Amino acid sequence: MGKIIGITYDLKSDWQNSQDDPVDAAAELDGHKTIEGLKTALESAGHKVVLIGGARQLINRMISGDFKADIVFNISEGFKGRNRESQVPAILDLYNIPFVGADALTLGVTLDKVVAKKCFIADGIPTARYFKATSTDNLIELNTIGFPLFVKTLHEGTSKGITQSSRVENFQQLKVQVDHICRHYKQPALVEEFIKGTEFTVAVIGNNPPEPMPVVQYAIAGKTALGNEFYSYRHVAQKLVEHICPAPIDEKLFFCLQEMAVRAYKAVDCRDFGRVDFRVDEAGKPYVLEINPLPNLSPDDVFVIFGKVKGMSYNQIINRIMDEALTRLRVIPEEACKK
Repeated sequence: MGKIIGITYDLKSDWQNSQDDPVDAAAELDGHKTIEGLKTALESAGHKVVLIGGARQLINRMISGDFKADIVFNISEGFKGRNRESQVPAILDLYNIPFVGADALTLGVTLDKVVAKKCFIADGIPTARYFKATSTDNLIELNTIGFPLFVKTLHEGTSKGITQSSRVENFQQLKVQVDHICRHYKQPALVEEFIKGTEFTVAVIGNNPPEPMPVVQYAIAGKTALGNEFYSYRHVAQKLVEHICPAPIDEKLFFCLQEMAVRAYKAVDCRDFGRVDFRVDEAGKPYVLEINPLPNLSPDDVFVIFGKVKGMSYNQIINRIMDEALTRLRVIPEEACKK
């Protein structure tokens, strides 16, 4: 039986630019194509869809009594701060409204990459060595790793803040890049050891147990052996990154990445769906870069590319996620969502 499903989201077109915003300030927000794709997919399974919007629109509906949904499919990124992704789930929890995806705690933990790394380390999951830095820190004292290093934002995604200058090879470059992150993105910088090698991502769907999807490998200009290369916001914005699925790697590494993806997913209590990103060094050792429990669900994004291998359409993938949430919430039998 179909449900009334509310969708919570934040659109790029709703972003209010200020003069000092970086060019990629709204990179994580969704486009109309994603919202329409979700709506069409859910309606194809017999559900009725209500488009809600972000945290403020959700609150307004609650106050006015205009909220009418059995469950919410949340993809809201929020606008500012390291708790922005947690805002909608916290409101839904406050009003005891069931929703698809990770809860507020998981979204807060994973958006702050240092906190997420601490969870991985506690569970014995390999991740790049790191330190957190601000403009006023003594970088010489902090850097016990050596060079090269990679400098990124502490709590952003979609490659925000990543340029060809993000890989640094000396203290002067490190200082410039840390200053850039702190000044333009108004947050500390995450500084990691740079893993020379290849890059992969693994989508995970479900809860009992979570199921890893086929491994996807990133290529830049047709090259999968990236070495010192990496993809930046420019590559993402200009669609210069190629996604290869299934990844052309040996079976041992393929299953190792899938197993590590599930371990990372469980380490931070992801629910229903998520995506884990990896870098593999030249000796073949994988490291978890980060986990995204709120990956882009656009019909042309990397999360859904595994559908071609699994024989699943975009609509089927979205409804598999929906059914996993309904099963977790004991709305439908578990065997139904595996079909």
